[in-house]
Amino acid sequence: MLLAVAAQSIEHGLNQGHPLEPDPHDYPAALQAERATFVTLEIQGVLRGCVGVLEAARPLVLDVARNAFAAAFEDPRFPPLTRAELSRLDIHLSVLSPSEPMHFRSESDLLGQIRPGIDGLILEDQGRRGTFLPSVWEQLPDPADFFEQLRHKAGLPSRYWSETLAVSRYTTESFGAPIAETFSG
Repeated sequence: MLLAVAAQSIEHGLNQGHPLEPDPHDYPAALQAERATFVTLEIQGVLRGCVGVLEAARPLVLDVARNAFAAAFEDPRFPPLTRAELSRLDIHLSVLSPSEPMHFRSESDLLGQIRPGIDGLILEDQGRRGTFLPSVWEQLPDPADFFEQLRHKAGLPSRYWSETLAVSRYTTESFGAPIAETFSG
C-alpha cells in the first residue's frame, strides 16, 4: 500500500507539480501513526533520488507521499524526474524506528557497539549532522569504514573525533519494487 502511495505521489507530481496529499483516515491505523521515512529512487540500480526525515512528524502515509515527491523532484543532487524515466524507476521505502542515543567512551567502544547490517546511524557534532540508512552497509560492510564515511558525509574530517560527538542508532523496515509493480497509471 505504501509503495502504491509513493508511486501515485510521483505520478501526481509529474501531472500537478506537487505531492499527493492522501487522507490518512482512508488508510489502516498502522499507516496513520506518525513515523519517519526515507524514499530512495533508483534506475537500473543507480541512485536517482533519496529524501527522508529522521524524526516522525506526520502520519506514515503522508510522510511517504511527501518524501516520494521530494526524492523525485527536489533532491538537489539530481534534476527533477522526467516522465520518460518513470517506467524505469524502482522505489525503495525505509520506515525508521525512533532513534536511540548511543553511549560510548571511545571510537573503538562505539565501533564495537555498532551492529553491521542492522543499525542506521545519525552523527552530530559542531553543528553538523549526517546519517546512513542500514542499507548503506551493503556498500560499506566494515564498521570503521562505515563510520569514516558517515563523518565525511556530515562534513567532518574522516578521522574526526571529539568528546562532544553524539551518535544515535535506528533500525528500518525496508521494502521496494519497480514502479510498474506498484502503480498502473
